[in-house]
Amino acid sequence: MKIAVAQFNAKVGDLAGNTDQILRLITEARAARADILLVPELAIAGYPPEDLLLRPSFYQACNEQLDRLLDAADDVTLIVGHPMQLGEERFNAVTVMRDGNFLARGQKMVLPNNEVFDECRYFTPGALPCIYEQRCHDGSVVTVGVPICEDIWHVEPASEAAEMGAQILLVPNASPFHVGKEGVRQSIVRQRIEETGLPIVYCNWVGGQDELVFDGSSFAMNRAGELVARLPGFVPATAMLTFQDGDIQPGEIAPELPAEAAIYEALKLATRDYIVKNGFPGVIIGLSGGIDSALTLAIAVDALGADQVRAVMMPSRYTADISLEDSRDMVARLGVQYDEIDIEPMFEAFGTALAGQFAGLPPDATEENLQSRTRGVLLMALSNKTGRLVLTTGNKSEMTTGYATLYGDMAGGYAVLKDIAKTLVYRLSAYRNTVSDIIPDRIITRPPSAELRDNQVDQDSLPPYEILDDIMARYVERNESMADIIAAGHTEKDVLRVVKLLKVNEYKRRQAAVGARITPRSFGKDWRYPITNGFFR
Repeated sequence: MKIAVAQFNAKVGDLAGNTDQILRLITEARAARADILLVPELAIAGYPPEDLLLRPSFYQACNEQLDRLLDAADDVTLIVGHPMQLGEERFNAVTVMRDGNFLARGQKMVLPNNEVFDECRYFTPGALPCIYEQRCHDGSVVTVGVPICEDIWHVEPASEAAEMGAQILLVPNASPFHVGKEGVRQSIVRQRIEETGLPIVYCNWVGGQDELVFDGSSFAMNRAGELVARLPGFVPATAMLTFQDGDIQPGEIAPELPAEAAIYEALKLATRDYIVKNGFPGVIIGLSGGIDSALTLAIAVDALGADQVRAVMMPSRYTADISLEDSRDMVARLGVQYDEIDIEPMFEAFGTALAGQFAGLPPDATEENLQSRTRGVLLMALSNKTGRLVLTTGNKSEMTTGYATLYGDMAGGYAVLKDIAKTLVYRLSAYRNTVSDIIPDRIITRPPSAELRDNQVDQDSLPPYEILDDIMARYVERNESMADIIAAGHTEKDVLRVVKLLKVNEYKRRQAAVGARITPRSFGKDWRYPITNGFFR
């Protein structure tokens, strides 16, 4: 039995466009004499459709595309995921079709309702696994089980499929990327193999969808739990697998990317898909001469091409000469459009207009924020005039502590580094320079500074980033208590400081641009903390 496993890049809600891609994959699978074409979970709708799933017309439109596929699926069995409505109940479903006939249909049995998943809001769980008999080109018959995504993370669906006679499990998935996720998936699949004795094929989405990134990395394991095939990460791809003598035969195993390379590819893919799928003609980035904007610029150019990226440097009286020099150096290396706009006249005008209101009050963060907000106004004006989207440049460490200016450097439509801790920003920048030397060394080595007052560096206001980022990871990503973090070796002063900053700046995060998720917990769909909050522990 030959199985075509196709990870492709869909767009949520583009039902006709997604179906067009599946039709092309059917043609390719037929040409390769595949018996089965397996595509990811909710392949017609894209994932996650969110509240589109509350609209009856959405299900009607999905059914229309399902009919298109039914007419085309001849000489190859298509296993395709889609939302399904029966009366008042809605399901995350899979349909098996061939030669104009529906061979089987099943519903997802276990609905995830954690991290970024919210399927209990939309779907009713299915009662039984999907099982069908596959007749192959050579005349043999194989009993196939089709658990859907979360089903394979639990014992019962796979075990029930095995008890019903399944000889192989083909699993459509929508499993978003985060660091270390690929190893977790393989560990879970290996557990199901140990329990059932069945080989498993795992087909995953690839592409960016708002803050989620799907890495593909589809794979197959034989009955011994050995990896026998893997598709590459972060690109659409198709693999042809052979099931013979009760097991999956060895195929091509794409190399696994190192951590920094995988994260960088995830950010590129997320940025490209957000811009392209939403129809923006390009992006605008405010350069500062610092490492965050430099890395954002590098990712944008790698994702979109230099012709779609515009960089704007907006110096003030506090901008160091080396910041200007390094920015000019980097844009010259990349070949992007570059402009400089002096904000000093505007900053002085604000100071003059507010002089009476501020009389007798010492300068403080207000004046610093005025500079940042002046830059935000300019970037948004250029965005309005050109249609290009502003990419914000703040990182996760800044999002944690509120070390960013609302309506200033937070102004924009997509936050590339929103889930990237400052220490990781440095590692990613160093990694990118191993590919080609585009970020000037001085940007990487000089102390970080907002340059909003004389002789300012970030560590004037924050703990060292090595300390800050570890506290943040423990408290935000791993839900450790303050007492646990102190017991792990951090000072009470630092822990109290970081957690207090985290708490009081929730209102800022609610207004921040969406950004790619690359950790097990980002400040997005999987972070739902109250703004008005009396809990501090």
